[in-house]
Amino acid sequence: MHNHFNGLKTAALFGAIWALLLGLGALISGGRYIWLFALIGVATTAYGYWNSDKLAIRAMHAYPVSEAQAPAMYRIVRELSTRAGQPMPALFVSPTQAPNAFATGRNPSHAAVCCTEGILSLLDERELRGVLGHELMHVYNRDILTGSIAAAVAGIISSVGQMLMFTSIFGGGSSDDDRPNPIALLAMSLLAPFAAIVIQAAISRTREYDADEDGSKLTGDPLALASALHKIEAGVARAPLAPTPQLQNASHMMIANPFRAQDVSRFMSTHPPTKERIARLEQMATGFRG
Repeated sequence: MHNHFNGLKTAALFGAIWALLLGLGALISGGRYIWLFALIGVATTAYGYWNSDKLAIRAMHAYPVSEAQAPAMYRIVRELSTRAGQPMPALFVSPTQAPNAFATGRNPSHAAVCCTEGILSLLDERELRGVLGHELMHVYNRDILTGSIAAAVAGIISSVGQMLMFTSIFGGGSSDDDRPNPIALLAMSLLAPFAAIVIQAAISRTREYDADEDGSKLTGDPLALASALHKIEAGVARAPLAPTPQLQNASHMMIANPFRAQDVSRFMSTHPPTKERIARLEQMATGFRG
């Protein structure tokens, strides 16, 4: 059982973001098209989920590696996959010195794990094992589906917010009954996209905490991941990635925020503060020893 009720928090946040989407549908034309908003949300989620592996790998310009090219990575992933009773995922390496790693794919049978060249050169094998255990648990916990839904719904809300902004300024609807209150439209067009992004980031943070905890149970070594996170944070500070739209869409999959700290506010961050993650892992290690 998870100690911090992250699953319950995730469910509550999902309820909030879907309520926000359906609330937008209810505001437009008296709610007659609310079913359309729900349908768009499902369709967009399905597309993003089905293609999540291709999108993330492409964003990081990653290439597949053989066992001869990445023997330690293969050895660790094979051991942990066998321990978990799951199939071996495809392995990729991204040609960047920014230290990071991510897992993607719609299920354990169609999964990929990617490490950057920077993280492979930065971490020792024990720390790398901690990172790979974390990433594998994202796959086993179906976090790719969770992230795809959150990203898709947040994207729809942002697009609808832009449409509402246009409607509030220029008017819309064929009659007075169809035309919503322009002040309500303007307020919703400004607040809904911001709220959706904040909720999406909060969902991502709860999944990171769970992957830390479950990955440490898989490896049996929480302090290895704690040490790796400390090094990765310092490494990202030295070599951050540029926050391009493609990388921003994939950043929630990575083990650490790949951008400079000043580029992302606490509420918008898709990752919990590293100090908090390390503190939880150290607490977990105390329980292991006890």
